Amino acid sequence: MCRNIRTLHNFDPPATDEEVRAAALQYVRKISGSSKPSRANQQAFDRAVDAVAAASSELLHELHTSASPKRREVEAAKARGRAAQRYAA
Repeated sequence: MCRNIRTLHNFDPPATDEEVRAAALQYVRKISGSSKPSRANQQAFDRAVDAVAAASSELLHELHTSASPKRREVEAAKARGRAAQRYAA
């Protein structure tokens, strides 16, 4: 999976539409192999981002879990700690 695509399920507060769209954009960029499509491909690229964002939003709304929601600040601190250990010289 692309490292820039973050888990969006089971967070408090829930993922925003902007976060879902950003993840969709990263996904489409990854599979298309292009971070910025040509003008000839722009409409197809935008439609793909819209479709992936819609499917992702639908999925997030339909998922259920018995686990308590994660807090973004705590998860970000854990990720920073892992990165510090991984890249320590």
